[in-house]
Amino acid sequence: MAQPLLSMQGIDKSFGGVPALIGARLAVRAGEVHALIGQNGAGKSTLIKILTGAYRRDAGEIVFDGRRVDFRSPVEAQAAGVSTIHQELNLIPLRSVAENIFIGREPLRRGRIDWATVHGEAARLLGTFGIDVDVRQPLRACSTATQQMVAIARALSTEARLVVMDEPTSSLDRAEVKALFAVIRQLRGRGVAVVFVSHRLDELYAVCDRITIMRDGRTVVERDLAGFAKLALVQAMLGRELEALQAAQRAAPVATREALAATSVKSGRRVEDASLALGEGEILGLAGLLGAGRTELARCLFGADPIDAGQIVVGGTPVEFESPAQAIAHGIAYLSEDRKTEGIVPALSVLDNLTLVLLPRLTRWGIADRHALREVTLRYIERLGIRCTGPDQPVGELSGGNQQKVLLARWLAADSRLLLLDEPTRGIDVGAKAEILGLIRELAGQGLSTLLIASELEELVAASDRIVVMREGRTVAELDFDAVSEANVMAAMADAVAEAPVA
Repeated sequence: MAQPLLSMQGIDKSFGGVPALIGARLAVRAGEVHALIGQNGAGKSTLIKILTGAYRRDAGEIVFDGRRVDFRSPVEAQAAGVSTIHQELNLIPLRSVAENIFIGREPLRRGRIDWATVHGEAARLLGTFGIDVDVRQPLRACSTATQQMVAIARALSTEARLVVMDEPTSSLDRAEVKALFAVIRQLRGRGVAVVFVSHRLDELYAVCDRITIMRDGRTVVERDLAGFAKLALVQAMLGRELEALQAAQRAAPVATREALAATSVKSGRRVEDASLALGEGEILGLAGLLGAGRTELARCLFGADPIDAGQIVVGGTPVEFESPAQAIAHGIAYLSEDRKTEGIVPALSVLDNLTLVLLPRLTRWGIADRHALREVTLRYIERLGIRCTGPDQPVGELSGGNQQKVLLARWLAADSRLLLLDEPTRGIDVGAKAEILGLIRELAGQGLSTLLIASELEELVAASDRIVVMREGRTVAELDFDAVSEANVMAAMADAVAEAPVA
């Protein structure tokens, strides 16, 4: 077998003593489209950044085109034939199409930019992909798909031998995706290798030859994609085997009134057709792989993102939230998966963080009732078992689990009756996870309704009364109490069943 064009072996990388990559591997052949996949935190982005020189590796070896390399910057990697097309296109909208392709590498004639050559070469490159546009026009006048092709043309104008495409279809419609795949096949035909990073399983099977799966910083699968069943792929991503799956013992829920319903909700490109119904005092799990649209649907329910179609009903009344404030007024709370950026205010105290939503109610003539705020804080510190030195301790000094308790307390103090919890146990230790999940179950017993988003299937199955599964922005399965199991959830994620759950 021919030597691979790219070989990364034994790659280690840590940040602040926390391992991000542990002996990771990636091997890509010339003229191959190679899928690189994994859940959030699996290490994909870190591995790519080490390849392209954005990060320095701690250990391991990289061989490209038969020689050991140690790129110290993306510019150096590009000069050697490795180009990256990022999910967020790093283009300049106000500059022309041609300028975006050749910026920083414009051909010169007598000391000046040879614009005739720039425009001619830009048109020729795009023409090879069937793109016919005025290369003199500003890039912002072009469609997203054309901008994506411009990014590819720029990569190829550097005579790239390996192109890394990071979620290249995330902002494209189906027709545009089809056109992109035609371009990728052209690249393969020319002997250019493509590393294709995507969370959309159907796309992988449509265009990729081989696959590498990463989990928890390690490479766990390297194989041909042909003959690799979707269900087995999902199991490898999540680290669960069907034979080892056992549903936790749960108490059957009692039928209750409907607290919230979403019907055929569409929002942008991430939520295409999502429906669910949540009863009072129920914990409804929302499952799906990375990019399935779970977070985007929760944001729609909270009024953080507008909906383009469909209906949301709260307590039997149709609503059209234009802002989170309106959702809060209806008793809805939302905990973002990004606790540090969209949840806590690290420099402020436990008191200030916990009473943030409650503050307007306990303020008169612009003056906050600090005594009342302190009483509320002390009550919830005791009720939720928040481990801190007191209300005045900066919340940034608390552990992740206790920060999450503060955020839950924030919404409980505001009398929220419907909780939208996005990855509430992410980034906290095992003991704290058990406490948070136990608290969610306790709150459900008190009548609070919870929509629970979690990537850890074991946790989701153990905590949920029912589970709705999303895939590529659509609701694809609803599992009632008796059908809730890790096997059935994974089967729905992988499209292994049509309607009936796994026996």
